[in-house]
Amino acid sequence: MTFQNVRHKSPHLTALAAMHLQGLRRRDFVAGAALIDGRWIAGEQRDVVIDPATGEEVADVARCGAPDMDLAIAAAERSFSAWRELLPAKRGELLRAWASLIREHSEELAILVTVEQGKPLAEARYEIGYGAGFLDWFAAEGERTYGETIPSHKPASLLHVRKQPIGVAAAITPWNFPVAMITRKAGAALAAGCPIIVKPAPETPLSALALARLAEEAGLPPGVFQVLVGDPVALSTPLLHDTRVRALSFTGSTQVGRLLLGGAAQTVKKVSLELGGHAPFLVFDDVDVDRAVTGAIAAKFATSGQDCLAANRIYVQRGVYGTFVERFASEMARLKVGHGLEPATDIGPMTKLSVANKCRAHIDDAAAKGARVISSKQEEILGPNFVPPTLLCDVTDTMLIAREETFGPVAAVLPFDTEDEVLARANASEMGLAAYVYTDSLRRALRLSENIEYGMVGINTASFTGPPIPFGGWKQSGLGREGSRHGIDEFMELKFVCFGDLAA
Repeated sequence: MTFQNVRHKSPHLTALAAMHLQGLRRRDFVAGAALIDGRWIAGEQRDVVIDPATGEEVADVARCGAPDMDLAIAAAERSFSAWRELLPAKRGELLRAWASLIREHSEELAILVTVEQGKPLAEARYEIGYGAGFLDWFAAEGERTYGETIPSHKPASLLHVRKQPIGVAAAITPWNFPVAMITRKAGAALAAGCPIIVKPAPETPLSALALARLAEEAGLPPGVFQVLVGDPVALSTPLLHDTRVRALSFTGSTQVGRLLLGGAAQTVKKVSLELGGHAPFLVFDDVDVDRAVTGAIAAKFATSGQDCLAANRIYVQRGVYGTFVERFASEMARLKVGHGLEPATDIGPMTKLSVANKCRAHIDDAAAKGARVISSKQEEILGPNFVPPTLLCDVTDTMLIAREETFGPVAAVLPFDTEDEVLARANASEMGLAAYVYTDSLRRALRLSENIEYGMVGINTASFTGPPIPFGGWKQSGLGREGSRHGIDEFMELKFVCFGDLAA
């Protein structure tokens, strides 16, 4: 595992993470042991966890390897029969108990998320509640995995379709939502009757391992929920090649998703992918500008911009373009950059130095090609992982930021003239996760919601996610859906049964 170890120019920040971690009621949340077959494994090798705001080492965790993953797969396979035979109501009871423990320890979990991921503490607190909600949702959804009866096309026959758990599942989760992406996948798999092995991002292992401790306390049996941390390639390879692993769920970049999809194809696994986004945000001149600005700020700067739903291309109709840019810049200037544990912080560090460098590369490219750059002031340079909120005006389709996902607090604003024009430009991407439309015309809203090539569309809102919605994208933004009644289907197989010769 490799991390940047950067030093910053704000020494007062270095004590924040240590102080908060030392104050945790649950000291075992930072023990850093992996959970394999109901046993906590300290491991002979350890990897460090870095506070991305300061570059300081804040903890270390067990580094697991391929042999450990083989043990986990075997344990999951052994646990499958008993877990699937539990009544759905009983599995739901255990999921609800887990969710209750997560809420009971929400402040400690939020601190872990902020320390290892960097997001402001208020957003981390929200993520904990959001994540627990998926366990409650799937606890109930597991009791509604209905089959169907088909009117028979054969004499004296009865045709049934059943849904049954697919088997051992694996989840590879990202660093931007280290709690919610685990519970969204694990909740669905466990409710379906599948044991699941989680490989969290190497940057954010503490919150994943804390979830595992709470899952154990909630009563999940050994081998049903396991968490292993280590080198992504070493741990992913057995998951891809082992035929006992029947389903794989991944959230991350499109580039890595393609590799995992190719590897999983060798054993024909069921694969669900939530991949990159490049969200267009369309503002028409019939809408209240202040409302559109508020929505754009929320859609761009949540999670410090490190969100696959983040508005990456903000298209504004020329009639309100100048007003929008002026008011957007004014609101952006109010955002405070700092350590996520500082109460007033709106924008934390980028979790990885490579993400910060990509933001800077996009700014430099746009400036070199004629964009106007408006950047919020920072009183001090906090460290190389920090990127101040930046507005790029007069962006064109040839600039990198208009063609690539930025994944940081850099907003690109592009003017447009007509609805047909902006629809074509918004759809001119191989990504198709989320899109936003701000208009007061019902007809236009209906037309665009029908014709825009994205899996999720927010009309006059920047907030639409949650357990009931089918989260996922079109094109190279992924396969399958998470959350909603559809999410559990990613971990189930259909079985058709024909009862014949009933007249005998």
